[in-house]
Amino acid sequence: MSGFIADIRPILHLFLAERRRALLLGAVLSAATVTAGIALLGLSGWFITATSLAGLSAAAAVTFDVFAPAAGIRLLAIVRTAARYGERLATHDATLGVLAALRERLFRGFAERGAARTLLRRPARLLFRLTADIDALDSLYLRILVPAAVAIGAALAASVALGLMYPQFGLCFGLFLAIAGLGLPLIAARAARKHARRRAHGIEALRSRTIDLVAGQTDLLMAGRLAAQRSAIAMADSYAACADDRLNRVETGLTFGFGLVSTLLLTGSLLAVAALAETMVITAPVAALGLLVAFAAVEPFAALRRGALELGRTLLAAKRTAPRLAAVAAPEPLAAPRPGYAFSLADVSAFHENSTAPALEGIDLELKKGERLAVVGSSGAGKSSLLALLSGELSARTGGVAAVPSTLLTQRTELFEDNLSGNLRLANPDAGEVRLREALAAAGLLADIEAMPRGIDTRLGEGGLGLSGGQSRRLALARLFLRDTPLWLLDEPTEGLDGATARDVLSRLSAMAAGRSLVIATHIRREAAIADRIAIIEGGRITQVSRRGEAAFEKALDRLRPD
Repeated sequence: MSGFIADIRPILHLFLAERRRALLLGAVLSAATVTAGIALLGLSGWFITATSLAGLSAAAAVTFDVFAPAAGIRLLAIVRTAARYGERLATHDATLGVLAALRERLFRGFAERGAARTLLRRPARLLFRLTADIDALDSLYLRILVPAAVAIGAALAASVALGLMYPQFGLCFGLFLAIAGLGLPLIAARAARKHARRRAHGIEALRSRTIDLVAGQTDLLMAGRLAAQRSAIAMADSYAACADDRLNRVETGLTFGFGLVSTLLLTGSLLAVAALAETMVITAPVAALGLLVAFAAVEPFAALRRGALELGRTLLAAKRTAPRLAAVAAPEPLAAPRPGYAFSLADVSAFHENSTAPALEGIDLELKKGERLAVVGSSGAGKSSLLALLSGELSARTGGVAAVPSTLLTQRTELFEDNLSGNLRLANPDAGEVRLREALAAAGLLADIEAMPRGIDTRLGEGGLGLSGGQSRRLALARLFLRDTPLWLLDEPTEGLDGATARDVLSRLSAMAAGRSLVIATHIRREAAIADRIAIIEGGRITQVSRRGEAAFEKALDRLRPD
């Protein structure tokens, strides 16, 4: 129970923080709709019965007031219609607003340092959290909380109305309706929870594997894994279908249970009002009113059926999204190094998330302002981890880290389905068109951009589709030039480029970096050759640091991959 509360609390807190008034208004209007419906049905039954009985006698027909009940029926009909319209408008507008806020908060949570690197290992996870999980959370308000509150309110209202006729009748009816009406959905929710979770996992696996098939069919074909991937998709589909079948059985059982309870309740109510009418405790019109109130009070509980089946999926979504919705304190900026230095590391050790082996261990390293450092080593030696440490994305567990503000250029060029100017302004939102063109010119891309029909407003496809590999890297370089920070951290900046393009990129990078400090993680000779010092890293430890002009410097260059 404590785990359920912990998972659901951030969701409820965000619901109330974002649209408290609209959500409460929607719940009130929903209750008003149900209450007006119950009263309308009961009053109509009373009016029809009373009118029929009044018609049996000429004297009664003359004295019977038809105007007040008719006006009441019209008023209740108007209230019910207006409340229904307002309830739909308020609840859906509030829910959509909350879901938008949830997506924004969740995206910000996944944008925290370290989270993006984790997502690279499972990129489909963010997509499913932002879509399927957030969509599942709309059931929390629309299909669980509001229907449950309205159903309880309807049971209380009907119990009071019937209690005015005969207290024991109202008490027994209210207790039976509340226990059975809430008990059945709770039993069904418990039975459906495991299958709803399995269905959610199955659909996520199905979508993920299908995306992998579509996006990577060439690689799968070359590896001879195409048939295996199709088989994996079929297995996920079968798994989800099995869960669907189980949920359908639970829903059938719940529908049957509601039908049985409704029959028993209405049969008991009919016998009760008949006995009360026979003993002259109530009149026939009041008996009709009581029977129809009992009939109408059962209806709101049927609305809980959908929520009971989706409770497991909703709780799973809350559990998976809640950790990223909690407010996280902004990370402390790195300490400033002593004057004249770009960074200083003193006996630093750092670990990646959920890892017991250190990514970096016992690092002692300094870099003066304006110097250029190449960090070389084999794959997995700790080069990228060192850059993540200097950029603040990886926290040190021990030791001291001091560094000036920096900009990290990763190995991958991350471009988005937006125009060129939008992709550039990620680095500097306030940059004008003149500044953007200067950055493109410095990266050697301006001529290519101006040759495009819409120039800098040219729209790119997904992942930067529309640019070649070299153009994409130059665009990333222009984005780097827009960041006016004293330290640039470059992770294999020319990897994957042909020799001529790579040398041109390095030449432009070196020219634009005048006066700045550079740290280049590399295993290519051409990239390390522009450095003033070379640090060799092995197993997360710095084993050697050499300076240009020393024999060790030339020896370190000779160990690297040639152009």
